Amino acid sequence: MKTPAAPVRDYLSAVEREASALPADRRQELLADLAEHIEVTRAERPDAAIGEVLAELGDPRTIAATAIAEVGNGAEWAPALNAAGPPARHGKVHPLVPLLMVTLSMPFMMVFPDHPGQLFGVLFRITGAVLLCTSVHWTAVQKTTGVLLAAVLPSVIIATWNLSSGGPEAGTPALLANLAMFALMSGTAAWLWRVRRA
Repeated sequence: MKTPAAPVRDYLSAVEREASALPADRRQELLADLAEHIEVTRAERPDAAIGEVLAELGDPRTIAATAIAEVGNGAEWAPALNAAGPPARHGKVHPLVPLLMVTLSMPFMMVFPDHPGQLFGVLFRITGAVLLCTSVHWTAVQKTTGVLLAAVLPSVIIATWNLSSGGPEAGTPALLANLAMFALMSGTAAWLWRVRRA
């Protein structure tokens, strides 16, 4: 006859087997998180069957696949970091960095309107967008929305504006257009900050 600890041990062993592709430290962190969750749930609901608690957590294969995919998102872009262990729950780059790079590219371009200033502003925006896309702090939909609203749309507007002769002249209209784009970028960054995963 199995004791209540045996199903938990079997469940965690199954997760550990399925997650063998994870770095050892990330695998141990995952197992510790699951064990803690099981312990807290059993303390909160002492009458719940252990099988019910484990079923709520989900299939060990699914849990391991999700953890491996999370790590894979960061490791894809930084294979050299694998020796030190790819990003786990917390990415190598703080989530504020890509948001600031994308958002501050606009005021940078406004303050330095000459050709090198524009180039640095574009590089800031592209780097911020790449860091945003490779971050573990947002879902794919959130990343796509953020990049479209904070990087692609402003870039398309600026390119269209510069290539057309109908764009506003320097002065108040240009300043208002730039401030409107900055507000869009700031709003998108604020939304991304609010919905980020810890």
